[in-house]
Amino acid sequence: MSSSAFRDDVHHIYQAHHPWLHGILRRKLGNASDAADVAHDTFERLLRAELAAPLLEPRAYLRTIADRLIVGRARRGAIESAYLETLAALPQSVTPSPEHRLEILETLTQIMGLLDGLTQTSRRIFLLVQLDGHSYEDIGVMLGMTANAVQKSFARALVRCYSAIYDA
Repeated sequence: MSSSAFRDDVHHIYQAHHPWLHGILRRKLGNASDAADVAHDTFERLLRAELAAPLLEPRAYLRTIADRLIVGRARRGAIESAYLETLAALPQSVTPSPEHRLEILETLTQIMGLLDGLTQTSRRIFLLVQLDGHSYEDIGVMLGMTANAVQKSFARALVRCYSAIYDA
């Protein structure tokens, strides 16, 4: 589908389904402001997707995007709460500036997004190596895997992280 035809299709989908999506999101999120934000972000994601063919089930596609955005917002809220709790426990002399806090939150959110894209085993291996400093052999014993399998899983996780960094 050409870029112009795709934009026309999205425009039609927006006109036909925006009120429906906003209504669902308003009920789900409890307020019109958050619903408007998520609806806007949903259509922005749709525009960036540049699909090759027209959507057969636009409502299902929009709902899937919106649900993922809501999960992302919840994840970000949980990360922010945990980070703010950690900051509250720090002495005032080592508390980062508001700009640095925002930068740290953005980085934590990106890391969580990367880790969520990994299998549970790869995510666990990545964290055991990176945070806990375990060897491949130790992790292999813990997870019932060979050290070689652990190393390959860790390598796949690293490739995902590096490609996310360099594709951004």
